Amino acid sequence: MYFIEMTYKETIEHLFNSAPLFQNVGKSAYKEGLDTTLELDAHFGHPHRKFKAIHVGGTNGKGSVSHTLASILQHSGYKVGLYTSPHLIDFRERIRVNGIMIPEKRVIDFVAKERNFYEPLHPSFFELTTALAFLYFAEQEVDVVVVEVGLGGRLDCTNIINPDLSIITNISYDHTQFLGTTLSQIAAEKAGIIKFNTPIVIGESGNNGDGVREVFLRKANEMKSLIKFANEEDQIISYTRDLKGNLIYNTCNWGVIESELGGLCQKKNTRTILCAVNILCKLGYNISTESLHSGFKSVCKTTGLMGRWQILEHKPLVVCDTGHNVAGIKYIVEHLSALKCRRLHMIVGMVNDKDIRGVLQLLPQKNATYYFTKASVHRALPETQLAELAREVGIKGNVFHDVKSAFLAAKENAATNDVIFVGGSTFIVADLLSYIFCR
Repeated sequence: MYFIEMTYKETIEHLFNSAPLFQNVGKSAYKEGLDTTLELDAHFGHPHRKFKAIHVGGTNGKGSVSHTLASILQHSGYKVGLYTSPHLIDFRERIRVNGIMIPEKRVIDFVAKERNFYEPLHPSFFELTTALAFLYFAEQEVDVVVVEVGLGGRLDCTNIINPDLSIITNISYDHTQFLGTTLSQIAAEKAGIIKFNTPIVIGESGNNGDGVREVFLRKANEMKSLIKFANEEDQIISYTRDLKGNLIYNTCNWGVIESELGGLCQKKNTRTILCAVNILCKLGYNISTESLHSGFKSVCKTTGLMGRWQILEHKPLVVCDTGHNVAGIKYIVEHLSALKCRRLHMIVGMVNDKDIRGVLQLLPQKNATYYFTKASVHRALPETQLAELAREVGIKGNVFHDVKSAFLAAKENAATNDVIFVGGSTFIVADLLSYIFCR
């Protein structure tokens, strides 16, 4: 069948509408098993076999770890592919080579040429996007690709790769409808990315009694893989924050590192990254102290990372963060409590499949004004329902039908020494960034 070539906008709409997009519709987009992924991979000639890879999974922090590793490798002279999800503004953020997004024309050509093949397979959006990403990285003859797991690990369609190194940042409660209701069950799904005779870095080994450490040790032993727990080999001696809000780490082996990422959660991510880099060096990767420092210092500029304790404006300070579950929100609240300001203006929205009550119970109430809103995705919890749930834990606020109107109201109400925070969901942050950068 012949298809008239579409514009980029039409192509993206086709991808969103013809293949279920998890970030929009949630559970109905989730496909268990790798059959479709393997069929797509075979059709394109197994492109994932044509480059080295580093596989990054976990509940929180995998985006920051993936981008920072990509930045370090790029500054080390490697041609680096980076595959992450979800995107915030443009679909092409998911697929980058040396920080540059895949061209619009390549996305258009992929759909025009391949839809006769893939449409009868009814792939999910992520299956199709992963196939495009691996094909593009092979075409670009990259040296190494940092691949972020989409959801879980064992059955995630990125799990067809055979990486040089696997990383699991941490385990906490998220996507429990797919991965299990206990931390050990979730860990077992995440541990599915541990490959035979392939080193694995675990960012956090879990707490006594939760079974997480034992799950990882058992899987690594089964696969005859070297396992390192980053929190047990901590290379960070101390850390401080500079006037720009960047974190400065004094480390055992890499000197003083300045990180562009300033969120409090980044200490654990940095510990994981340094453990991973040590292993990569032993595997033969050429990473100097200078390139590691440059990679940390310019991760956002080098890779295009957005939404991680991102400061958008000053006077008032406007900050957004994509943390969206209990574990992520704990760090955000801790960081907010450390800020010296007259008043907090909290723009909050969530999706309907998260632990909403758990998040709301953590949010600050002292000197805080709330603006409840919803993101422009089908999974978004209605702002009125979120406000009702918030009232049950003692938080009152006004409701706004979209992020833009909530943000404008906060800007109108905030004094120059106030703080405006925007978050609760990746998609709330996406709507804010789209408004700020695309208006």
